[in-house]
Amino acid sequence: MSDLPPLPAPRLGRYRHYKGGEYELVGVVRHSETLEPLVLYRPLYDAAGLWVRPYEMFFEEVEVDGRMQPRFVMLPPHLGAGSA
Repeated sequence: MSDLPPLPAPRLGRYRHYKGGEYELVGVVRHSETLEPLVLYRPLYDAAGLWVRPYEMFFEEVEVDGRMQPRFVMLPPHLGAGSA
């Protein structure tokens, strides 16, 4: 399987969803059937478990109140969950 295209390499760390939740981007994985890159992430609030979302969707812009903005924005290390 060395002929696979390389996976994207986004910055790992904490991201804030446009609706307000904070998440940790753990890595990028590949769908076993389509080979589509998927972002592996976990919520940093009460929910547990790991989640995946298509890479393009994770980093796309969404329309909110008539304005385009990123679906997820990376947070500086000092602005993660529980910081003052």
